[in-house]
Amino acid sequence: MRVTMVNKYYAPHLGGVESHLHDLAEGLVKYEDAQVRALVCNAVNERAEETMGGVEVVRLPRAAELSSTPISWGFARELAKEARRDPAPDVFHFHFPYPWGEIAWLTARPDVPCVVSYHSDIVRQKAAFAAYRPLMERFLDAADLIIAGSPNMIEHSPYLAARKDKCRHVDYGLHVDRTAHNPAAISRAVELRAAHRGRKIVLFVGRLVYYKGADVLVKAMESIDADLVMVGRGPLESELREVATARGIESRVTFLHPLDDTELAAWYHAADVFCLPSVARSEAFGLVQIEAHSAGTPVVSTELTTGVPYANLDGVTGLTVPVGNVDALSGALRRLLSDDELRARLGAQAQERALRDFTIPRMAASALAVYQEAIERHSARTGA
Repeated sequence: MRVTMVNKYYAPHLGGVESHLHDLAEGLVKYEDAQVRALVCNAVNERAEETMGGVEVVRLPRAAELSSTPISWGFARELAKEARRDPAPDVFHFHFPYPWGEIAWLTARPDVPCVVSYHSDIVRQKAAFAAYRPLMERFLDAADLIIAGSPNMIEHSPYLAARKDKCRHVDYGLHVDRTAHNPAAISRAVELRAAHRGRKIVLFVGRLVYYKGADVLVKAMESIDADLVMVGRGPLESELREVATARGIESRVTFLHPLDDTELAAWYHAADVFCLPSVARSEAFGLVQIEAHSAGTPVVSTELTTGVPYANLDGVTGLTVPVGNVDALSGALRRLLSDDELRARLGAQAQERALRDFTIPRMAASALAVYQEAIERHSARTGA
């Protein structure tokens, strides 16, 4: 199976989609008959090619970047050239949204099966989206199959629900074993807990931006006898510090900037409860929930109509609460923090599910099955 991935960037560029793409690509090449190429933009205006972890990476010159979208003038030409390679790719796999790549595909229109991973709806950029939507609809219509990370996204995204017949659910895969079975992190977690002198720990990991709902969490902590550790950067950090100070809990709230993998895994193990209080559909899944689960830590999250409550199953791997409800959030946190048996049971179930369902090998195997179905659908549709 020859697969060409298309995205804005590829590792080592940081980003949630880029991390997922890297893990999927390297998971696929573990199969003897799988060959993977990644067609992406470079961080600079020059072309570069290299092989990383068995994946051939072609970085096209980036002439500019507009609204977080890298522009490479030769992208359509490169897509057409890629489709004519000998041997040609069996399937193109696009990671949505990337408007410039989608324009390139609709311009080149290569006769090759196309799979699209639909990572999230576009929520906040309403003016730009109004102009982009016709292009997006054409691109999704042209795809042979669409992958979503949860059944919720297929059901509640209007753009997927309208194309439900060609949507397929593939669970995200993470390096869950690196968190679950990490002696250095587990040892470090003992030190972190000791530093909190027996106090319970609530952990938040994520960018400090509007849709994460971190302000709701800080307000909820006012009535909870526990410490809050917030890992992440973002434009709302100073505002969140002010909220903590105004409520007299600044001594119980610690802000940490992004940590290395071992230190982050240690915090997942040290925490009594993890919280993802997201308030908008921009939070399409919340992979940090699975990372917490892999450490055996239960999660409190919100009932968004996205993959968030699929990642964290209410009463199974944690608790879910109404979006933006401070009282409900504080109540759920208190319930878990005060009930050792419930917390242990949900944490054990969460870890079992993470290690079973959210692994990279399972994700890669599921993606290969989607590729094969896309090839068959494309052949039936085009007569090729």
